[in-house]
Amino acid sequence: MRWTLKPKPETHKLQHLMEVLQVDEIVATLLLQRGIETFEAAKSFFRPSIEQIHDPFLMKDMDVAVARIDKAIANEENIMVYGDYDVDGTTSVALVSSYLKTMYPNIATYIPDRYEEGYGLSFKGIDYASDNDISLIITLDCGIKAIDKVAYATEKGIDIVICDHHRPGNELPKAVAVLDPKRDDCTYPYDELCGCGVGFKLIQALGSKRGQTVTDLFPYLDLVATAIAADIVPVTGENRTLAYFGMQVINSAPRAGIQAIINQLKKDSLTITDVVFVIAPRINAAGRISQGLHAVELLTENNLEVAKQYAASIEAFNMERRELDQEITKEAFQQIEKLEEQERFTTVVYDENWHKGVIGIVASRLIETYYRPTLVFTKSGEKLAASARSVKGFDVYNALEQCKEHLIQFGGHKYAAGLTLKEENYQAFKDAFEEVVKNTIDKNLLTPEILIDTKITLREITPKFYRILKQFSPFGPQNMSPIFMSTELKDTGWAKCVGAEEDHLKLCAVQRRSPRINGIGFNLGDKLPKVQGKKPFDAVYSIDENTWNGETTLQLRLRDIR
Repeated sequence: MRWTLKPKPETHKLQHLMEVLQVDEIVATLLLQRGIETFEAAKSFFRPSIEQIHDPFLMKDMDVAVARIDKAIANEENIMVYGDYDVDGTTSVALVSSYLKTMYPNIATYIPDRYEEGYGLSFKGIDYASDNDISLIITLDCGIKAIDKVAYATEKGIDIVICDHHRPGNELPKAVAVLDPKRDDCTYPYDELCGCGVGFKLIQALGSKRGQTVTDLFPYLDLVATAIAADIVPVTGENRTLAYFGMQVINSAPRAGIQAIINQLKKDSLTITDVVFVIAPRINAAGRISQGLHAVELLTENNLEVAKQYAASIEAFNMERRELDQEITKEAFQQIEKLEEQERFTTVVYDENWHKGVIGIVASRLIETYYRPTLVFTKSGEKLAASARSVKGFDVYNALEQCKEHLIQFGGHKYAAGLTLKEENYQAFKDAFEEVVKNTIDKNLLTPEILIDTKITLREITPKFYRILKQFSPFGPQNMSPIFMSTELKDTGWAKCVGAEEDHLKLCAVQRRSPRINGIGFNLGDKLPKVQGKKPFDAVYSIDENTWNGETTLQLRLRDIR
């Protein structure tokens, strides 16, 4: 691990913020590191308000999209709401379809089959629309590169409204409307919305024409917060505001489908981390193992008892997903070792029998061991399909673009992408991808980095300090949970390895004459010798709460020790 201490903010800015906010240096430092330099900016950060949710008509083509949907409703046309099979796609479809159904019945939903149709708008989906007299398709979390599909739909007399947040190509599809804040000609104030966020902007625009305010649409924000958490978009600006209010909905009045999932949690209040690790994987499991439409059914069900039945089915998919994940990850490691590719700049592995629904998860698992850009391939019909994942600081999308001569198609983000190619091009692509990464990546990026916000002492960890830290949430990219470093710590003598495999480290730390504080380091069991015998050590950690036998105390969530 590389420990990188963030630069200390400029003294005059630090002093100003400490004075106007009446906070200590640590809190002022954390704020400045997040770009917050004034009283007003801090107020907006700590107390998000609905005024920070932008006018949806600032988005290019929004007026055209609303006009086309209103026309469809007026003419009693059949409308299809079409979305991708991951969390962002299924929450988007649930959001837009359930909203439209509050005022109009002729709404169909469609999630493509991951295995038969693949990612995005499909010819099969368009044929389904044509066969069922559907004349308008609203795509969510996909469509921005579907030039041929949109042309095909147009030939069949079907209009398309695209709602997407992925990077457009050089040419936009000739759809009726293309809503995407990443369009070069779109001046919308915030371009990091997730797909469900763009869907929310659409219903916000539709609602405004019907006298509805943003507050009236708050019940839909549990879906938006779930998508923001799952899709790893920056939790800044409008995303932070949407996630903030969405988490309030999740914790006070979630829809039946989300309530059915969280019923098993023994927690009074959920954090966005709980959404990432508990809610999102279960919603995702439907599309990975079976059909994403199961997730839409769960998220649009109003009866809690029925929702519990749906949730039980999805939990079974989730258990199967875990087993496949473990099995394929093990086989991928064996392949890397057999081919003696441990020292490459990339990981590219392939087996035609690997389950397409979990290759993205496996790619992330491989990065945990071999920290480098990673692609996991499997057979998909006559083609090979892959999920790509990257390391912090390296744009895997750009790297794929430099290898596009070997690909049929690709799309995604800086850190995650999907692609397809012909089987005979696999080795040529693998070699080209290795060469591109080798020649373009900063070699430092191949060692995991821990970005440390600031150095503190254990004495500064108090209940009051933690209450302030909690107000920095919801956490996510560009607003991660603060990471601290403390030096010259000693264990009180109780350090030990815990867990079924004894791979976690538990200790009780002191710093000179500070109060004792417990620490837990997941997967840090191998660090036990560094802290035994009261040897001094440095630690990097975040701070959280631990409840045991009804008593809640603060603890260090250890990230690394040296």
